[in-house]
Amino acid sequence: MSLKGKTIAVTGAFGILGTAVVQSLLAQGAAVAAIDRADAPRDPASLGAASLHGGIDLGDGAAAKAAFDAIAKAHGGLHALVNIAGGFAWEKVQGGSLDTFDRMYQMNLRTAVAACQAALPHLPDGGRIVNIGANGAVKAGAGMAAYAASKAGVMRLTEALAEELKPRGLTVNALLPSIIDTPANRKDMPDADFSAWVQPGQLAAAIGFLLSDEAGAITGALIPVVGRV
Repeated sequence: MSLKGKTIAVTGAFGILGTAVVQSLLAQGAAVAAIDRADAPRDPASLGAASLHGGIDLGDGAAAKAAFDAIAKAHGGLHALVNIAGGFAWEKVQGGSLDTFDRMYQMNLRTAVAACQAALPHLPDGGRIVNIGANGAVKAGAGMAAYAASKAGVMRLTEALAEELKPRGLTVNALLPSIIDTPANRKDMPDADFSAWVQPGQLAAAIGFLLSDEAGAITGALIPVVGRV
């Protein structure tokens, strides 16, 4: 597979998964616009030749539009969008806060919707959108209500937008990872079997396939990527 000649926007690009995805896409020949709410990545060199767009609040529709308009102008267009931006909170409903539901909605669903709306005017027929959902939204456990509800929203967004864009041949799919092997997750679950978790590079490879010409017949798919969890 090759993504040579493609310009791909990646949100949440400064994080662990985002960085792995940016590196993978660059290795496949794509031009990558790395977008994040953080002002700058902790290690700019890790993002290689990607153009960096920090300080972007994707929960703000106007800010998202301005960012994607600028990216498309600078790169002479846009071919695909990967929505990674988001966050996690564990909190039980009893004794929990309604603000947690609002925060998870803002971080996980609203950012994906705003990025899609901002990118769509620039995406060609046959373009690609890949969202990151969560396997925990298929069957939520205790303490997962707010997070799972927001990620379930990403799943329904993926399905609805895929149907909406079928006449354009523009595909929309989502990956549903279980636990991703990140330093933060290792810190939170120090006794877990890390080898059973999903590696960021494995998710990046799956994203690369969904962005490729070979995946043109796949749209509206919600694909579990669960490792051995």
